Amino acid sequence: MTGKPTLAVVGATGAVGAVMLQILSQHADIWGEIRLIASPRSVGRKLAVRGEEVEVVALSEEAFDGVDIAMFDVPDEVAAQWAPIAVARGVVVVDNSAAFRLDPEVPLVVPEVNPHAVRTRPRGIIANPNCTTLTMIVALGALHAEFGLRELVVSSYQAVSGAGRAGVDALRAQLSLVAGTELGTKPGDVRRAVGEDTGPFPEPVALNVVPWAGSLREDGWSSEEMKVRDEARKILGLPQLPVAVTCVRVPVITTHSLTVHARFQGEVTVDRAREILATAPGVVLCDDPAAGEFPTPADVVGTDPTWVGRLRRALDDPTALELFVCGDNLRKGAALNTAQIAELVASEFC
Repeated sequence: MTGKPTLAVVGATGAVGAVMLQILSQHADIWGEIRLIASPRSVGRKLAVRGEEVEVVALSEEAFDGVDIAMFDVPDEVAAQWAPIAVARGVVVVDNSAAFRLDPEVPLVVPEVNPHAVRTRPRGIIANPNCTTLTMIVALGALHAEFGLRELVVSSYQAVSGAGRAGVDALRAQLSLVAGTELGTKPGDVRRAVGEDTGPFPEPVALNVVPWAGSLREDGWSSEEMKVRDEARKILGLPQLPVAVTCVRVPVITTHSLTVHARFQGEVTVDRAREILATAPGVVLCDDPAAGEFPTPADVVGTDPTWVGRLRRALDDPTALELFVCGDNLRKGAALNTAQIAELVASEFC
């Protein structure tokens, strides 16, 4: 095939879909037609793409006619139903849900780490990792390529937008309830101020941190923690990699952060790690604690790269590094990585 491929954005009216449309307008114009697909309630809406107004059409089998590549940002159950339908009509699907991430016949791709994986897609589907995994994996992939990762311990500090619009609405509502009050001196005072409606979180997130994200899995682990472990193993090609994860929700709207303790095959040096991270695609090294320079969500939100700071060697282990990473969970953590995968596939059509 020659010419520019046709792209469909499925879930175009959602939060991540809106960021996808921004990215499509910012990136090189490699697409022919861009078709916007959503649920029936959004049909007829017009959204700006590449400076033009494009009308949303309903999700249906016919909506995929003539489409070459489709980016899906829909709930797991919708992706599980509709991605195979799109593939049957000749579409390559790049899916941002969790429906196919651990399917052995579906590559899980981060273009800076394993771009070669996009070409082996027996089901016609490529999966996009979870936003928490994506926050750390670009930097870790660069370090792994040099040093050989052998163990990983991480704690996440996850923005409420990771729980969707309901998470953002819950934090804003809770902040309005606690504003101007004297809280934090007695047990339960934040809970009493907020009341029982804590949104998608088990505890109030305003003026609080909640050591839980996702749903309950075996032995007390959460689904979000299991995603980080399983996805890191698959992306890095390390199926037996020891991984320990604790996921924490914090009162930040957008941008996830993680502390990372990474052990490698041999002795590491901070100087060499700095060189690697400073030149790694998709990474910004921001690390001068003496000058108060390190990444925070307030600085990183709205940007594309993974930001890395607080880089140091472990106190008692010359084979381990400690680092702090931040990444916008709606951009690289979702929409941007999906778009980058689609662009890799689009190069096959040239």
